[in-house]
Amino acid sequence: MASSTSIGDRFLTRVERAGNRLPQPFNLFLFLFLLTGVVSTGLAWGGVDVTVPGADEPVVIRGLFTGEGLAWFTSNLGANFIGFPPLVTVVTILLAIGIAEKTGFLAAGIRRTMGSAPRWALPYAVGFLGVCGSVMSDSIFVVVPPLAALAFKAAGRHPMAGLLGGFAAAGAGYSTSIVPTSLDALFAGITNAVIPTVPALEQAADPVNPLSNYFFNAVSAVVLTLVAGFVIDRVLEPRLVRQGVPTEEHAEAGEVEHAHEHATGTDLTADERRGLRAAVLALGVLTVVVLVAVLVPASPWRNADGGFLPASPLLDSIVFVVFAYFAVGGYVYGRVSGTISGFGEVPRMMGEALRDMTPFLVLAFVLGQFIALFDWSGVGSGLAVAGADALESVGLTGLVVIFGFMLLCSVLNLFIISGSSMWTLMAAVFVPLFGILGYEPAFVQAAFRIGDSATQIITPLNPYMIVLLTFVRRYEPQAGLGTLIARMLPFVVPFWIAWALVLLVFVQLDVPLGPGNGIYVEGAG
Repeated sequence: MASSTSIGDRFLTRVERAGNRLPQPFNLFLFLFLLTGVVSTGLAWGGVDVTVPGADEPVVIRGLFTGEGLAWFTSNLGANFIGFPPLVTVVTILLAIGIAEKTGFLAAGIRRTMGSAPRWALPYAVGFLGVCGSVMSDSIFVVVPPLAALAFKAAGRHPMAGLLGGFAAAGAGYSTSIVPTSLDALFAGITNAVIPTVPALEQAADPVNPLSNYFFNAVSAVVLTLVAGFVIDRVLEPRLVRQGVPTEEHAEAGEVEHAHEHATGTDLTADERRGLRAAVLALGVLTVVVLVAVLVPASPWRNADGGFLPASPLLDSIVFVVFAYFAVGGYVYGRVSGTISGFGEVPRMMGEALRDMTPFLVLAFVLGQFIALFDWSGVGSGLAVAGADALESVGLTGLVVIFGFMLLCSVLNLFIISGSSMWTLMAAVFVPLFGILGYEPAFVQAAFRIGDSATQIITPLNPYMIVLLTFVRRYEPQAGLGTLIARMLPFVVPFWIAWALVLLVFVQLDVPLGPGNGIYVEGAG
């Protein structure tokens, strides 16, 4: 490993070493599970409950090592694992990605797309795809990083820079996009449910809808794209080179190798070009079929109101849509280009993809138990409410308390990674609180987005960190959580500061955050 000469390098190296001294992920989450069990049991024996503002009844803390807790655990061991939310997304999509990857479709598509693209633009393209990819929901964490790694490798750059940069941009910028997403509708629904708790606020504040933060989101997406590209290009990739991080994946014993998987040039063979043309045509047909299916007035993929927001079968079908595009494109490319001989090879390719993710499946077992206990016991609610009470007790007003609120969200985000769950808890306290201070609910929601996203790429409790670690270990088999945290840290602070500055500009100029939604409640501020 090359010696680190800068202060930043030395700091990140220390972080990496300290982080890698943590137990292996499986042991770490087993310890956290037991710790949560002990803490929850102590609180349960003490009769502790948590009053969540707006809730009809207090949340009673339940302990693992009680009769009720042990019965819950033994009855739900399998359900906690199979019901672990990322499994639905990760495993399903990876089956299709296995087809697209093993046939050579992904590699050929990236090589063709990037063949004429300037090398300097790649980090910014990855930043844009990551920041704006939340339209794909959690699928973005599985799709963008490996594709970005392929793109960097095809351009002669370090593939790990694309892999890590894609994940960082997707995670730290998850709450924003240049197009409205299902998350916008989800946040708006939660916010509107809280507003009536303060009658005066209900009368004076503007209603919140999925477009209430659109102007703020669009500007933020552009700014964060530039920040992500800069950090990838000037910080992450040079450090990977200085560390001597491998640029080639380590082949596993018994792995079936394909000649096309080792092609790194941007020039395609005649068969590859023919396969790509056929795949693009097939995906075009698939797009037409999807559009016709969802746009007809009586489409079963519409909701009861005939639309798609805030919830609909179409939004619930995102995983299927992503699966279909990868599977159809990969299979058609493979048949036409000659990399596969028939449909009989599809199960083998799917099996290879699942085998690559075996470490994640093992970790998902214990991680599913921990997250289920964290939710069932009520400890997560207790953390959020305690943090909110602490901030409220400071008694500050104005932008100082807004930034304090954002910092609190960033800290709690290390423990509660579900944005909807945390906003449900935080909105109940802070929408009324800031409403009394004269701030619109849409503004409080915008501030929450910043704190909710920036730190989720450095918490081991983010299940997609384990997915990323699986990808990273293909290049660095000895990499640990400390490795990931050290390489994600350079994104956290720039993202947080840049995003907060965007909000500050909106406040100082007093411009709308979205159509019909300003900063201050009319007559306040």
